[in-house]
This record gives sequence, structure tokens and C-alpha cells, in this order.
Amino acid sequence: MHQIVKTPCPVRRVGDGRQHHFFGYYNKTNWDRSGRYLLAQQVPWHDVRLTPERVAGIGFFDLADGDRFVRVAETRAWNWQMGSQLQWLDGADGLKLVFNERRDAAGGPYPGFGSVIVDAHSGQRRELPLPVYVVAPDSRYALCVDYRRLYVTHETIGYSEQGGPFELALAPADDGIRWMDLASGHARLVVSYRQLREFHPRASMERAIHWVSHIEINPASSRVLFLHRWTERVEDETCFLHRLVTMNPDGSDLRLLECSDHPLPQLAADFDPSAVGTFDYEKSEYQISHPLWRTDREIVVWAPHAGAIHYQLYEDADGGTVRPIGAPVLTENGHMTFSPVDKRWLLSDTYPDPATHERILFLYDVDAGVRHDLGSFYADPRLSKENRCDLHPRWSRDGRRVCIDSVHQGDRQMYIVDVGRVVG
Repeated sequence: MHQIVKTPCPVRRVGDGRQHHFFGYYNKTNWDRSGRYLLAQQVPWHDVRLTPERVAGIGFFDLADGDRFVRVAETRAWNWQMGSQLQWLDGADGLKLVFNERRDAAGGPYPGFGSVIVDAHSGQRRELPLPVYVVAPDSRYALCVDYRRLYVTHETIGYSEQGGPFELALAPADDGIRWMDLASGHARLVVSYRQLREFHPRASMERAIHWVSHIEINPASSRVLFLHRWTERVEDETCFLHRLVTMNPDGSDLRLLECSDHPLPQLAADFDPSAVGTFDYEKSEYQISHPLWRTDREIVVWAPHAGAIHYQLYEDADGGTVRPIGAPVLTENGHMTFSPVDKRWLLSDTYPDPATHERILFLYDVDAGVRHDLGSFYADPRLSKENRCDLHPRWSRDGRRVCIDSVHQGDRQMYIVDVGRVVG
């Protein structure tokens, strides 16, 4: 029988709070393999409009040394939602991390942006020619996109640019998702926006601009998922249309798992985009969002299927099975991941309640059908859509702790939640 129970867990802030800290997205852990070091971006602002000159510190907390913050680099390529795509290179020797940065050099398909690998202990760095979106679990390759395009199509996850408005081709054949070898820096285009527009095309794609987001690589590093999105009105997220697509890392064997193409009354000439609330997009009944691999062949995602929107589990196959998860108690969009050690436990959160502005962090027991609400965290409603602070919960490697970003105490910090007594 499905039920919701309150199961409060110990919560502690990481660090001394003298500066602001955040990690970013929910799709990767910020704990290193030993569990001692916790990645973070460090900034002097709680809330500020981003420009290309804003600098974020790159580093990690040493949890075995009083949360001492070790700053190893700086970057000007970041946003509040996803940071600088900072992540550990689990498949590399030693303790290495990768993140995006701006460059003065104008070379490459995305001039002004690249990424860098840093040895956390020695500080030695190696530059790569493209900014990363996601790194394969085996650390052999990364998938890359144009963050300038994202700044136009979905500003929240792009990198700030001066000037504008910026003109972009709607569905170019020479841009899309690029594959990059992390050892050599060699890169190639594996799927273009034109290919995606021509893959099971819809009439709504003809006059729309196209982009991709939420690119994720399965645990075996052998399969890729992403969201293909398109719209005729980039300034209004409720006009975004979505598809869940998978492919091989070289762009072959494209599969369409879900499409939420639907009528858009918002495209009427008299529609006012300013009337759309900060979180209306996240609560749309047509939204496909936050997909992540549960196994090498299963994907968990918030998506509409067969006329109902739920947390869904998709099989990565043409005509594969789709089944809802916890439908009676998992009733709204969130940032979901399964425990790295026990797939019984699904971790997620909610967006702020429109009246109380509280966000709920919870664990869902798939076997028992019980949702454990671990805590409630206030979100300042004055934060803008681009500058908001989602909880973005992330598991520790042993599945007994959770790290969140939050502003519930008036500044932007990271918190560790001990869930050991819940997961057993």
C-alpha cells in the first residue's frame, strides 16, 4: 500500500559559510571514490546576474579535515543550475576532476570555450578543446554541445554572453552533439540538429529552433540518452516540445522512446510570456525531464505516457516497456536518482510549493511503496528562474548520505543529509 511518512534525517551544512558554495546538477555524485572529498564551486554571491566576467572557484571540501576547502582552479564558464559541469574522472588514475572554462583563443567549433582536467593533488592541468556536457563513466570520452546555443534556447543551462539578441540557425547540419576523446582531445560530430529534425519529424519542428539537453551515458559507457527539444518561442519554456531519444556513442542506432508534441495556445500573438510563473514549466503535464540511467538498459524519467504523466521507467528498446513508479505518491516533477548500491531506493525532491515555497527531499522505497519525506527546505521566491537554487540531491558512493544545494538559511550552501537509518 502506497503511503507518505515523515522520516526526518540529520542535516549539516558543509563548510564555515564564509563564502557561498554549490555543486549544481543532480546527475552525478560530488563525492570522490574514497568518500573524503566533496566537489564544489565557490562564489562570493548568494544571487547575482551572471556575465562572462563572473569568476567561480573550483575545488573540494576535505571532509576529514574540518571541511577545509581546497581551491584548485577558477572558471568563468558556469551557471547557477549546472555549475561548470564539474565532475570527478572516476576512470582516471589518481584524483582528477574536469570542468569547463572560457578561453581567449578563437579556435575550434565553440570558440571561447573549452574544458580542463586538473589533478586535485598536484594541480597539474591539461586543456581540452571543447566544453564537456557529460563524461563517460569509464572516463574515456565526453559528449559536448554549444553553450552559446543553450544560452539562447534555454538560458538557465547556457553560459552568459554579452550583447544579443543572437541569431542561430534553426537546425544546422554542422552542429549538434560532439564526441571528444579525453586522452587526445580529438572530437567529431556524431548527431546533428538537422538529423534530429528529420528523425521521425513532426510538423511543429518546421519553424522551430532545435537543441539538446540532459545528455547522459549509461554505466557501461556504451549507450547515450538525451532530450531533443524545439520551440518557436524560446522566451517561454511552456512552449518547449520534448522527445526522449537514445543512441550509441558514435551516433548510430537512434531510438525514439517518447514524444510530447502537443498543441501550443501560447504561440498566439496576444499571449503574455511574463504571466508564466517560475516553476510553471516544471509542472507542465507535457514535460519530459530529468532522465537518468537506472541500469544499462533502463531509464527513469518524469514523462507523459499513454495519457498520464508520472515518474516512468523506460526500457531502452524500440517498442520497449514503460511502467510508472510510485504513481499514487510521486505526483510531481523532481530530480531523481537510484541508490548506487541498492536500486530499491529512489532519491528525489519537489519544486517549491507555490504558497509556502518549501521543497521536500524524499526517498521512495520501490519495494514497499513508501515515500519517506526526509526534510523541508525553504526557497526564496525572489530568486529568478535562472538564479534559483534547486535541491538537486546527489548520493554518496556508499548510498548512506545525500548532498543537496540549498538557500533555506539565507545563503547558498551545500548540506549533507544522513539517510543511513532509512536505507538500513
